[in-house]
Amino acid sequence: MGNQNLVIGIDYGTDSVRAILVNTVNGEEIGSTVFYYPMWKEGLYCDPTKNQFRQHPLDYVEGLKYTVNKVIIETGVSKDNVKGIGIDTTGSTPVAVDKEGTPLSLKPGFSDNPNAMFILWKDHTAVREAEEINQVSRTWGGTDYTKYEGGVYSSEWFWAKIMHVIREDQEVFEHAFSWVEHCDWMPGLITGNKDPLTMKRSRCAAGHKAMWHSEWGGLPDEEFLIRLEPKLKGLKVRLYTDTFTSDVPAGQLTREWAETLGLNAGIPVTVGTFDAHSGALGGEVKEFTLSKVMGTSTCDMLVAPMDTYGDKLVGGICGQVDGSIIPGMLGLEAGQSAFGDIYAWFTRLLTFPADALLNESEHIDAATAEKLRMEVRDKLIKRLSDEAAMIPAGETDIVALDWMNGRRTPYANQALKGVIAGLNLGSDAPRIFRALVEATCFGSRKIVDRFREEGIEIRNVVALGGVAKKSDFVMQVMADVLNMPIKIARSEQTPALGSAMLAAAASGIYSTTEEAQNAMGSGIDKEYFPISENVAEYEKLYQKYSQLGKIIESNERDPG
Repeated sequence: MGNQNLVIGIDYGTDSVRAILVNTVNGEEIGSTVFYYPMWKEGLYCDPTKNQFRQHPLDYVEGLKYTVNKVIIETGVSKDNVKGIGIDTTGSTPVAVDKEGTPLSLKPGFSDNPNAMFILWKDHTAVREAEEINQVSRTWGGTDYTKYEGGVYSSEWFWAKIMHVIREDQEVFEHAFSWVEHCDWMPGLITGNKDPLTMKRSRCAAGHKAMWHSEWGGLPDEEFLIRLEPKLKGLKVRLYTDTFTSDVPAGQLTREWAETLGLNAGIPVTVGTFDAHSGALGGEVKEFTLSKVMGTSTCDMLVAPMDTYGDKLVGGICGQVDGSIIPGMLGLEAGQSAFGDIYAWFTRLLTFPADALLNESEHIDAATAEKLRMEVRDKLIKRLSDEAAMIPAGETDIVALDWMNGRRTPYANQALKGVIAGLNLGSDAPRIFRALVEATCFGSRKIVDRFREEGIEIRNVVALGGVAKKSDFVMQVMADVLNMPIKIARSEQTPALGSAMLAAAASGIYSTTEEAQNAMGSGIDKEYFPISENVAEYEKLYQKYSQLGKIIESNERDPG
């Protein structure tokens, strides 16, 4: 590679961590490796029936070691050419730590305690606590600290999760000195500053999930926190006041970690950020462009100028934060709590007989049964998509609600449940699958409508992530439902690429993230355009979706 400047982007997702090695001159992805979390894959510390999803820090640490070493070895580059590391993670994914910043799950007596693990973004055990935060915020007589969070606090976020754990687990409460987001802990770990009082905290995480804002000088007032939960007394001073955008170094790679990762000590490591925000950057989001990161869930990001929209409150979204995506610009976040997860749920439903009964067959051996199971799983989504695509829009009366994991936007409500209505004896698997796809796209339409109702312009839509890259059917339905062209980012790894761009800025290779973005962006792969006759049919279905949602939500609020 000669004397070229390279950077590493590390993307911690829900199931795995990926590291990519990127040429800062043109954004070329020189190498990429992935590591699937072993304990998470076994389902350890999780209980889906309770919406409990926890991850062990050892999965994260082992993944870091594996991916960085492998990408350096496989590409054969000189470590002297690697100038920086950028890190993004899921969020809000906090963990209880001791005074040294060590997660309690890495300490004796806590290694198998789910409450001492990182609480994954999609953990919804804190629904009651989120409701309390919303109620107190509106009635306590002081500042409504949810106003820059869209006016509604979610069980997926920082304070609700802390409240739930310290109420449920006295031992964790007594041993937790502070709490740290995953995106803050990883840079702290490899730069040698895990101290929760001094580590650099992410502006993105703090602003979108922890009710941090410069208007009130940081985190919410101590009196407000005690009103929420007396056990929160004293925690604020053990957290943070200042936050940093992710073009800033969190520190430099320590000698110990440099040897472990096969890199040079002293290279900058960025302040962490969330994967969706980094993905928006990697997908080359510009002013008034909606970036849709489409995977197990969706995260919808919009960037707008601070001088025009900085003081405008947008209700029902997941926060608006100065610099959370592009420093100096307002980052607005929305999203859906389940997207690809809904399709995965449906395929599990359909494959249950094969999974449960093939081993009992008298006609095939166990190895053949396993091969058949894997073949069915691998082919099912494509077959469903092909069959569903042949059904004309609006042909059936099936309408579904995409709330299988609650609703994130508009107006977060994780207590809501999914619905499939309008079934009859002719409702086969492709028709139900089509209704589920339409429901996820209608959920995306609700987000677009929410921004527009608040006067926020959307000029373009860029989609990225696994669903956007893999499913022509889903993306065409999305274009039809939104009645907007949708561009698909060329990069397969936009969050990791965004982290690499931030690393290029933090290391001084580029003076701004915009410069890094312009130089390292990978461009557009393809574009989907709305089909006029489908647009008209989906407008009718969207009205039915909206009406069904009102009925179900009204019943949830007043079950009597």
